[in-house]
Order: sequence, then C-alpha cells, then structure tokens
Amino acid sequence: MVMTSQLSLLPNFMNINKLKPLHKTPSRFIVTNSQRKQQPADDQCPSSLFPPANQSVAAIVFGDGSKSRLYPLTKRRSEGAIPIAGNYRLIDGVVSNCINSNITKVYALTQFNSTSLNSHLSRAYSGARLAHDGFVEVIAAYQSTEDDGWFQGTADAVRRCLWVLEEYPVTEFVILPGHHLYKMDYRKLVQSHRDNKAQITVAVLSKRTSQHIIHDPGFGIFKLNLHNNQVIEHKDKAVEVQDYNDIIDEEHFPSMGIYVINRDVMIKLLKEYFPKANDLTSEVIPGAISLGMKVHGYQFDGYWEDMRNIEAFYRANMESTKKTNMAYNFYDRDYPLYTLPRHLPPTLITDAVITNCVIGDGCILNRCNIKGTVVGLRTRVADGAIIEDSVIMGSDIYQSIGDEEAKGRGTPIGIGEGSQIRNAIVDKNARIGKNVMIINKDNVQEGNREAYGYIITSGIIVILKGATIPDGNIL
Repeated sequence: MVMTSQLSLLPNFMNINKLKPLHKTPSRFIVTNSQRKQQPADDQCPSSLFPPANQSVAAIVFGDGSKSRLYPLTKRRSEGAIPIAGNYRLIDGVVSNCINSNITKVYALTQFNSTSLNSHLSRAYSGARLAHDGFVEVIAAYQSTEDDGWFQGTADAVRRCLWVLEEYPVTEFVILPGHHLYKMDYRKLVQSHRDNKAQITVAVLSKRTSQHIIHDPGFGIFKLNLHNNQVIEHKDKAVEVQDYNDIIDEEHFPSMGIYVINRDVMIKLLKEYFPKANDLTSEVIPGAISLGMKVHGYQFDGYWEDMRNIEAFYRANMESTKKTNMAYNFYDRDYPLYTLPRHLPPTLITDAVITNCVIGDGCILNRCNIKGTVVGLRTRVADGAIIEDSVIMGSDIYQSIGDEEAKGRGTPIGIGEGSQIRNAIVDKNARIGKNVMIINKDNVQEGNREAYGYIITSGIIVILKGATIPDGNIL
C-alpha cells in the first residue's frame, strides 16, 4: 500500500461525547409537536444584567427549505442533513458554532424531508452535556386547531412556535440557516448587538469576504451607514443576479441570513406589526427597517459558504482534502466540529494508493487508486477501481458481495471492480457495478437523467441515493 500526502480520519477530539459536563443537570433532546404542554419558566434573568450566553441567548436553526438548490441530494433529505467531508452533516457546523459560542439552548425548526435530520440531531446531541440546562430541541412542523396548515415560511414557523420559544427567559434569539458552512463566534455577534443597543442585528459579509464568493441574492443585501453600521435599506432577493453584483459597493453588503433579535422585539414584530408575514428575510426584517427600528449590521470577514448549488457543495468538499490553506478547517482543536459518534471500526485499506483524500470511518478499500476524494462512512471500493476528485458519501449499512440481498439485486452497495469515477458526487447507498465509467465522457454541463439514476449539473455527475448503475455503463 502506498499512501501519500493527506489521509484524514476523524480525530477523537471531535467526538461529541468529549464535551465536558459543565452542570449537573443533563441536557435533553426533545421532538416537539402541538401536543406538548407548556412549562413555566423557572428563573427570571433581568435582561439589563446580560447574564452569560448560555443563560440569556437561544438559537433558532432552520434545517430545511421547500425550494432546495441542492437537488437531487435533497430528494429524500433536508439540506441540513446532507453529508459533508466524510463524517459530518451540514447542520453539524451550525450546531457546533452554537456549542463553541456557549449558546446551549438550540431550537431546530424542521418540516421538509426532515426524517433524516431529526434522527441525526436526536442521536448526535442527546447525550451531550451542554451546561446550565442546555439542549438541542427539534420542533417539528405540526397542525393544530388554531393552525391547520404547515409552516408557510421562516416567520410563520417562529410565530407558531413562540409558545415553546418563550419557555426560557432569554433576552435575545440568534436565528440561523442550518446548511451553511462557516465558523463564527456568536458571542461577538451578540456583544456587538448589545454594545450598539440594537433591536435587530444582521450579519453581513465584509468586503474582504464578499470579494471571494459568487454573490447570490438568496438573502438580499443591506445598505449600511459606514460611520456606525446602522442599516439604512434592504434590497430584496428578487433582484436579478447580474444586477445584484452591480449593486455591491462600499455601502452595500451581502446578507448571510443570520439575525440577532431581542426577544420582546421579535414577539411584537410577529404578533402585532406583521401577523400575516411568512418570511423573515423578505418581509419582517425590511418591515422592521421601515418602522424605524434600530437595525445594526455586523460585518463577518471569515470563510462562508451558503451551499447555493451543487457546484458550491462539491467545491467545499474538495477544499476539505487540501493539506494546507484549507478554507474551512475540520481539524481545529480550539473550535472543534461535533457530530454523531457512530462507533464504527477503523477503515481497512488493502494495497491501495490514496493521495490527498479524506476517508471516513468504517470503509473497506481494496487495491484501488483514490486521489483528491472525500470517501464517506462504510464505503466499499473493490479491486482496480480508480476514483479522482469526487465525493463518495458512503453507505448506511455494511453489505458484502456474498449477501443474499446483494445476490438478489445483482450489484452490491459500493464501487465495483475496475470502475472509474471522476469529478462526480455519489450519494449514499449507490450501487456502482463492475467496469462502470462515471467520467462525463461527452462533457455535458446540464442533463436530467434521473430515470437512469443520475443527473449532470455544472458538469458534475450526481448519482442519486440508492441508484444502481449496471456493469459496463459509461456516463
């Protein structure tokens, strides 16, 4: 076996069970619906005293959306549940930001394709000690006698869940998309909010950061007063992309979709001022600006990827294989990334050549050649296979070639003998037969071949979850 450059396995310090208990009261994981009874708050924290973040701030994380830009990866899962960098899910980055920022009251609001996400959150964070009554609580979309429809948007979801969110006497809520990849100390964001005596603070990309990304109008842009970072104007996400890029200048900053809102302000906005509004980004926040509320801008100058499309997701994975100048550091001991401890065996590598790769737990790699690739959990790669610059998401189960199920379906889960994969994403539980070539031989940029188990977007072939590509196929 020849192994060159970087072969990265999940370090022990990233195990969620390594979190040290900071309080005797255990944390909890709860799935909430309309049948849950309200509990009275135990302690009252005066907002003027600004107690520690784990007592005074709660996070609201949106784990999914009805119009995903990461299809077909979201065909059977929400955006936050998409695997990344071998061992993780996208939502792990946001939850880890909360934990590392000492924000230990986390509400995850979910609705679309949320089974996988809810399962991951329940197993990953239910056993963690999150200090001072900390918890990760999933609030699943529900119907009730008062509301017989599903969540109509982010504002509607928060409004209908206020009876849960008001349970603890927090002073601010940090509102977060659950599928973005970045590292931010939310304590600095909250401190800026308090120092400026703002009612709402919006996180925006600084000029240094925004110069290195492709601007996307998904969260709109804010015009700031450069003397005090006061928000003057909001431009909606409906602006055309080409016009959007032209707007970015010294006073205009792309929004990250991250907000800090005072508890009492959020209640008034959702119940009194805009009781029919469905969306925070396009309705409530601009409405607060028009009402003359003090809305402050917080400039973020770190790495940020909003996973706006398949190409961005692919690029983020490829960057995780770099040995130096890694855009997002998955191996930061001071700011660790937490996830589910799966208790899988070490990866077994037999006579394989592996160069610049990230290898997840529990893989079986036999006499193959893998370069610049992310290999996910339980991946099986057979003899003679060649994989380059790709994302292999792995499998939910182990399956050997001799399994009865494999015999029945003809092609076992994994990458078959002699197959070649280049510049592709292979979703979980895919069955790639022998001598298959996934190389985009015709250099197609866009193509919908979903009926045959794959699509092509931005020149990247995406093999659907659970798809079967028979022996000898050339894509």
